[in-house]
Amino acid sequence: MRHLLLILMSTVMLFNPAFGEEWQLFYSKDGVVNDARYSYALEKLKAVIGLTNSSEYTNGTKLDGSAIYFGLAANPTSKSLDVSSLDLNKLNKPESFAIYRKAAGGPLFVLAKDESGLLYAVNQIRQGNLLDKKGAILIQDGPEMVLRGTSIGLQKTEYLPGRDVYEYPYTEESFPWFYDKDHWVDYLDMMEENRYNTLYLWNGHPFSSLVKLADYPEALEVDEATFAKNEKVYRFLTEEANKRGIWVIQMFYNIILPKPFAEKHGLKTQERNRVITPLIEDYTRKSIAAFVEKYPNVGLLITLGEAMEGVGEDDINWFTNTIIPGVKDGLRANNSPYEPPIILRAHDTDAPKVMKAALPNYKNLYTMAKYNGEALTTYTPRGKWAELHRSLSNIGTVHVQNVHILANLEPFRYGSPDFIQKSVKAMHEVYLSNGLHIYPQASYWDWPYTADKTSKRMLQVDRDWMWYKAWSRYSWKVGYSKAEEEQFWAKCLAEHYGISLENGQALLYAIEEIGEISPKILRRFGITDGNRQTSSLGMLMTQLINPYRYGLFTLLYESEAPEGEMIIDYAEKEHKGESHVGETPLQVANEIVVHANKAIQAIEDLGKPTKNIEDFERLINDVYIHHALAEHYSYKVKAAITVLGYKYTKNQAVLAKALPDFEASVEAYKKLTALTKDTYLYANSMQTKQRKIPMRGVDGTFKHWDEMLPVYEQELANFKHSLDSLRKSSGKIEVPLKSFESVPVKFSQKVELAELKKGAQLYSDQELVITHLPKELEGLQAIRTNAEQQKVAGTVLVFENSKPVKFLVGYYNNEDKVFAPKPVLEIDASANNYGQAEAKIRNAVRVQYMPMVDIHTYSFPAGKHELKVPKGEALLLGIISDEELGTPYNADIDNQGDDLDDLFGFYKGTKL
Repeated sequence: MRHLLLILMSTVMLFNPAFGEEWQLFYSKDGVVNDARYSYALEKLKAVIGLTNSSEYTNGTKLDGSAIYFGLAANPTSKSLDVSSLDLNKLNKPESFAIYRKAAGGPLFVLAKDESGLLYAVNQIRQGNLLDKKGAILIQDGPEMVLRGTSIGLQKTEYLPGRDVYEYPYTEESFPWFYDKDHWVDYLDMMEENRYNTLYLWNGHPFSSLVKLADYPEALEVDEATFAKNEKVYRFLTEEANKRGIWVIQMFYNIILPKPFAEKHGLKTQERNRVITPLIEDYTRKSIAAFVEKYPNVGLLITLGEAMEGVGEDDINWFTNTIIPGVKDGLRANNSPYEPPIILRAHDTDAPKVMKAALPNYKNLYTMAKYNGEALTTYTPRGKWAELHRSLSNIGTVHVQNVHILANLEPFRYGSPDFIQKSVKAMHEVYLSNGLHIYPQASYWDWPYTADKTSKRMLQVDRDWMWYKAWSRYSWKVGYSKAEEEQFWAKCLAEHYGISLENGQALLYAIEEIGEISPKILRRFGITDGNRQTSSLGMLMTQLINPYRYGLFTLLYESEAPEGEMIIDYAEKEHKGESHVGETPLQVANEIVVHANKAIQAIEDLGKPTKNIEDFERLINDVYIHHALAEHYSYKVKAAITVLGYKYTKNQAVLAKALPDFEASVEAYKKLTALTKDTYLYANSMQTKQRKIPMRGVDGTFKHWDEMLPVYEQELANFKHSLDSLRKSSGKIEVPLKSFESVPVKFSQKVELAELKKGAQLYSDQELVITHLPKELEGLQAIRTNAEQQKVAGTVLVFENSKPVKFLVGYYNNEDKVFAPKPVLEIDASANNYGQAEAKIRNAVRVQYMPMVDIHTYSFPAGKHELKVPKGEALLLGIISDEELGTPYNADIDNQGDDLDDLFGFYKGTKL
C-alpha cells in the first residue's frame, strides 16, 4: 500500500550510520491532549530517523548534537533546553510548528502549538531531508486558513430505484469503496501529505445508515449486517483521520426522511414545501442526538435549503429548535462538555439571519458558501454574492469557501496553479474568508473513479494529484511569488512524469493556458453556474442567443465573472453603436483560441516521460481537446453575434454571414468528438433529469460528444433550411399555434374556476385583471385563488385525473419575496420532478400593474395527486392534456420582437 511504501522508503533512505546509529530522540508529552495524534507523529519521526526506540525527556537532561527534542512549544522551559533565540510566541496559532537548531553541534528541536503541528513538522523534516543538515536551522510555519478540507460524496450518477435525489443509504452495493480500508488509508495519507485538516462526507440523510432509534426502529434503511459494517468502517475512518490531524464532518440535507419511515407514516421522503410536523421534528432531533452521542468528535455540515423551502422563519426554527437541540441532547447523553462544530451552508437560506438567531444558543458555529457557484469561473468575484460572503465572514466565526461540483471543468484534467492561487487570494481579500472546502476536480457523482476510458478505472486521487496539491498549498500559504511557483510546479511535473525540468516548465505553461479556457467559456457564454449545464458538451445556438428561455442564472454574470457583457448585450450595443464595457463575448471568443494555440505550441517538442506514461499521454490529449473545444465555442459565438444582428436589421444578407462560422464550429466539434471517443466515458457525472444544457439528460442520455454531434449537425442543417425558406418567403417563419383545451379533473376541495380571457379576475381578494394573454390560452378554466392566503401559506390542490395532465402555473418575473419563487435547479434539486423547471410559455400573461408572467407546467400521470404551489403570489392558469405543450415557446405578448429560435428547428421532436 502507498502509505506503507512512503514510510519504508523514508526509513531506507535515512537509516544509515550517519543517522540511525547516532540520533537520540527525546519526547515530552506535557500538555498533550490528543494522544493518538501525538503518538502517530512520534512514530513517524522514529521511522524517518530509522530508530526503534525513544526516551521521555526529563528535566535536567543535557542534549547534545545527536539529540532531537520532540514536544509542544509551551513546554521547553528547562534551562537545559536552549531555545532562547527562538520566538515561541510565534507558535500561537493552531497547527503552527518550528524546527530549530541554534548552531552546528546543538540539538534539533521539533516544536509545535499542538499535535497537528508536530505531525506537519515531522513531514517537513522528511520532505526537506532536514536531517542531512548539520548547521543552524530555523523553520517556522503555520497555516493561513483555519480549515482546509476535501469532500467525498456518497452519491451516485443516477437515482436508486424508487428513490429521489440525494437518497443513497450506505451499502456495499452502492458504495463498495466505502468499506475498503486501504482506500481510506491511501486517501487520508494524501490529505495528510497535503496538510488538509477536514474531510467532508456528503449524503442526503446519513443517520438512517449509521444509528438506530428505539422510538423509530422503522427508520433504519440498511440490514443488520450492513449496519454493523457501517459502524465498523465509520469508527475506523474517524480514528485514522484523527491520527492524521483530520476532522471528519458529516453533511446532510434538510428535510429528508428515510424511505421506510416515510412509507410507514404516509409521508414523502422529501418535499420542498413540506409542513413541519411534530413527528418529523421529533424523528430528526433524535437522529441527530443519537449520531452525536455515538460520534461526538464528528462535525456536522447543515444544508437548510433545497430540500425545504426556507420561506419565512422555517429555516431558523428548524436550525434552532430541531438541529441544535438534537446536538445538545447527544452531548448530554455522553456527558461531553465539548461542542462539536456545526457548519451552516448559505445555500437557499438566509444564513446571516439564521446565524444571528443561533449563536446565542450554540457558540461553535461556522458558515460555508459556494465560491463560484457549482463551477470555477473567476478569481475576481464581485457583486451581491461577494457581499454575502463578506457578511458571513464579518460575523466573527470561520467562514469556509466551498469550491463546489466544478461542472464546467468536467471531465478533463484541471490543475492551473496560477488560477487556483489567484482564487485563494480572492477568498482572503474579496470574501474575507479563512476556510476552504474543495470538491473532487471532476466526477464527484462517480467517486472514486474518473471519467477516463481505461481498461481499469482510474482513481481521482491519482489522476488529479495536482488539483489537491495546489489548493492545499495555497490554503496553507498564498503569497508565493510567480517565479517561486513556476520553479516549484515545473519541478513537481518533472518528477511526477519523469521528464526534464525544461519539459516540466513547458508542460506547466500549457496547463496554465488551458486552465483559462473553461472558466472563460462559462462566465461569458453560459446559462448557469450549476451542474444542470455541462459546458464541455457545447451549447445550442438558441442557448447563446436566447439564454432567458433556458432559465438564465444571472448571478453567473453579475458576481461570478469580471465586469462585462453577455452575448445578447453585446449584439444590442453593436446595433446601437454604444460603447462596450469590460470583458466582451467577442474578446473571450478570440482569447480562448489564443490560450489553446499557446498550449499546443508548448507541448509540441516535449520529450517522452519515464513515469506515469499513460496519464501523461492523456494529459497531452486533454490539451488538444481544449483546443478543439475553444475553436468550437469561438466560431459558434461569432455566428451567434451575427445571428443577433439579424434580429435588429431583418437583413437576410446579415443572417447569411453567420453560416461560415456556424459550419466551422461543427467541424471543430467533429475534432472534439474524435478526441474524446476512445478516451472518455462521459462528459458529466450527474446523469439525471436535472441536467438540462445543452440537452436534457434523461436516463443517462446526451452525456457524450458522439451523442451531441448529430444534434449540432441537425441544428446547422435546420439553419441552412431556414435561410433558404427566408429567401423564398416574406422574411419571417411563421409557426402556427392551436388553442389549448381544458381537461377536467376531480378536486378533493372546493375550487372556484374562472374563464381565462382579457379582463378575467384571478384573485378572489383583489380586483386586478388580466390585460394581455395569447389567443391559444383563451377559454381555459383557470383556478381563482386568494392572493393573501397564497402569499402566507401557498396552495395545495388534491385532485384525481383519469388521464395524464399538465397544470399551468404562472410565475411572475420578479424576485421580490411577495411573489412565489420559480422552480430553480440551482437551489432546488427537486425543481424538475414534474417537468416544471423550464418555462414552457415565456412572456405569456400580464396582470394589471404586475410583472410579466411565465408559465411553467407540472405533469401528472393518471391517478390521485397533490399540486403544491410555493408561498408567494402566483397564478393557476388551467389544466390541459399532458400531450400538449411539449415544446417551449415565447408568446411575446408585449411585442418585444421575434426571439429567432425558430430558425434552428427540431432534433427528433425536441425544439432546438
